[in-house]
Amino acid sequence: MADTTWDPPSPQVRELIRQIARISSNPPPDWLAEWNRTVLQSNPSVAADPELAAAVSRANLANLLFWSTANVREPGAPVPANTGPDPMNVSRELVRRGFDASSLDFYRVGQGGALRRLIAIAFDLTDDPAELREALDICSQSVSAFVDATLAAIAAQIDLERDELTRGTHAERRETVALILDGAPITRQRAESRLGYTLTGPHTAAVVWSTQPDVDLTRLDRTVEQLGRAGGATRPLSVRASTATRWVWIPGGAPIDTTVLLRSTGEFPEIRVAVGSTGRGVDGFRRSHFDAVTTQQMMARLNSPQRIALFADIQLVALITADADRAAEFVSEVLGDLESADAELQFSVRTFIDEQCNTSRAAARLYTHRNTLIRRLARADELLPRPLAQSGVAVAVALDVLRWSGSRGG
Repeated sequence: MADTTWDPPSPQVRELIRQIARISSNPPPDWLAEWNRTVLQSNPSVAADPELAAAVSRANLANLLFWSTANVREPGAPVPANTGPDPMNVSRELVRRGFDASSLDFYRVGQGGALRRLIAIAFDLTDDPAELREALDICSQSVSAFVDATLAAIAAQIDLERDELTRGTHAERRETVALILDGAPITRQRAESRLGYTLTGPHTAAVVWSTQPDVDLTRLDRTVEQLGRAGGATRPLSVRASTATRWVWIPGGAPIDTTVLLRSTGEFPEIRVAVGSTGRGVDGFRRSHFDAVTTQQMMARLNSPQRIALFADIQLVALITADADRAAEFVSEVLGDLESADAELQFSVRTFIDEQCNTSRAAARLYTHRNTLIRRLARADELLPRPLAQSGVAVAVALDVLRWSGSRGG
């Protein structure tokens, strides 16, 4: 535990700390993005969960602003724990995913990144060695004590959240689903009794979640209902995975009508739906869920603007984009200047390939004249490193990556 007492700063250093805090309260977006990326990379389990990763990033920024604001107001004075909504929300989300206080090490990584930022700011403000030494010593002790206090508050909240979760009415269903997904030796009959859901026959799993932390929970529940209807089921199984996430299973195996689902949930732009494969029995229940989670992770990783994604549509893209840097290299190498072409041209090429390179069918689907499409394809050949006739499969995959990543693909 860091010492929470230190000598007050001299008048000059007091003003220096105030300036450091004022600048740190408005972090540059590129620095903030890199800081959050470093923090999340320190815990792959957290980084792989879109909702939890977003909550951690919000808490990081909230803590930085909390400390900075306190030091603008009273430079060098001890800063109390941040028990605001963002850090406390992290504790709630950690518990709902089975984490405990030992998983909070990413805060220490954030602490190190913040201190490096404060040091850089200080060196930009003064070159006086004595002032720098005093200011940075106080800032280091202050940040360390602040993080210690905040972590203690989060750990205490985790204990409270765990007690509440184990008493909650949804705890039994959540526990049963966890046992099935882990392959634990629970009988099918017992699992069905606890879930109120038949595990024989086909199922299609989905993950429904919100991109906003303060989601209206009725929107999530209504989306689950509409998802069931779009899959031909009136009562899907829904489990509360976290505050803003539902795990869903739709019985029957009917295809999900995404057009109907998009239309019925159009008033909920912050809600996302990732749909897994269709599987049969307990093994299918499990596999379909993992496919839905893979789809969700890809949507989050690419910051996709698409509201609904099917595993069948993104399976190849998910594999390719698992390494973001390699995926970007692949797209650039395959598409060349077509990567930055207008959306209409990219969409025309994608449609042409989807129609097995049949110009007439593609033109009809695009509602355009066949000669117009031929001119667009000729333009695409000018932009591509290799002619479309020789690289159609790779071009289709690269354009699909752009589509799901929110780039300018149609």
